[in-house]
Order: sequence, then structure tokens, then C-alpha cells
Amino acid sequence: MSELQFPPLFQGVPLEGQADPFDKAIALAVIGTDPGTVVYNLDGGTLRATLIFTPEVPLEQAMTMLPVCGLGFQAALGALAPPEVAVHLEWDGNIRVNGATCGRLRVRASGTEPSATPDWLVVGLELDIESPEGNPGENPNHTYLMEEGCSEITPDQLLESWVRHTLYWINRWQEDGARPIHSDWRGLAQNLGEEIEIGGEAGTFVGLDEDFGMLLRTGDTTKLIPLTTLLEGTS
Repeated sequence: MSELQFPPLFQGVPLEGQADPFDKAIALAVIGTDPGTVVYNLDGGTLRATLIFTPEVPLEQAMTMLPVCGLGFQAALGALAPPEVAVHLEWDGNIRVNGATCGRLRVRASGTEPSATPDWLVVGLELDIESPEGNPGENPNHTYLMEEGCSEITPDQLLESWVRHTLYWINRWQEDGARPIHSDWRGLAQNLGEEIEIGGEAGTFVGLDEDFGMLLRTGDTTKLIPLTTLLEGTS
């Protein structure tokens, strides 16, 4: 496997076979690896990669890395794919390409207390590149990148691009705060303004709070679902 090129302060940890970058990133984060580590596995038909962060803000703000990584992915694919390829982001981390689910972002941190600064936070990307069954279009609600006019894109190109564009959005967040993240993410949001069901709750997805929590309206009541509810369990 050739060495990938990442921006300064980022370093890659390649994996092979069935090794899960998300699990490996958590193990590295627990022992105190450097922030900016990119753990990835490009084997098979799925691009799997995880970024390790060491936040300096409380968890409820650090969770902004989830939409930041989503914006980074949209920009990365947009830079490589034909212009007709559309990317939309779901609040819970799912990624849609041309209207169908194509992958997801997932997140975990050293703790779950919103007001506490976590020791580490990891965001994982999983993207379906090609169907293992070779039956394109069999499920209209799910797609693979190769089915959407992106056969010229290699997983290593897309991974390098994702890291670069995510770094851009991290810098925007640090310099300008959450406002530009809100603005651009809303433009890519799937189901905004529509009736949805999430986590057993049903209502209209009417917007986001300052920390990207979902505002879900049912009748005359608007409920806040914090972004921290998307954290995967910690040990």
C-alpha cells in the first residue's frame, strides 16, 4: 500500500484486511496518540477512515466535528466527482449521494458529559465504494459510489481530499465560530423542514440550535435532541 499524502500535522495509520479503523482509532486515542492521526483501511469495497481529535472545548461544542467532517466529505467528493453528483447530509451522520444512502459518519468520545472537555473524540467515515454482489440498482434507497458516475475516483484520492477539506472547515470553525458551519450544513441537510422519525421521536425537523442539536417540532412543542445523543457508547 503506497503512503498517502496528508496535510501537515496529520499522519496516517494504514490497516489491512478486516481491521476496523474506528476501533483502532479508539484504542490509539485511549493511550494518547497524537491528534490528527488518520486511521484508515481501503481494502474491500468500502472506504473506512477515522480522525482522532483532542478537543479543547466542552463535548457539546466539540461535537461540531461531526458536521465539520460532513462538510469536508461533501467538498472532497465535489472536487473529484462530476458536477451532477449531489451529496446531502443527514443529521444523524448518514451520507446520501444522488438521493440514496451511500455511507455514514459515526462519533465516539472519552466521555458523554456535555459540559466536560473530553480527552479525545474520534469521527469515523464509512463509504460504500462498490457493491460486493455486483447488482447495481437492486436497492433504490442504497447506492455505491461507483454507480453514481464516480468510477474514476480512487479511495486513496477521496481519503486524502476528505482530510484536506475537513482541515479547511476545522480552521473556519476555529477562526469564525459555528456560523459558517451552520450556513453551509443547512444547505446540504437532508429532510430539513420535513416530517421525520429519529430515535423513536417523530416530528418536523425545523432547525438546529447553536451546538447543532436537532429542533424537532410536534404540534405546538419543539424538542431539542442534542448532537451528543449520537455518541456511540463508551467503556
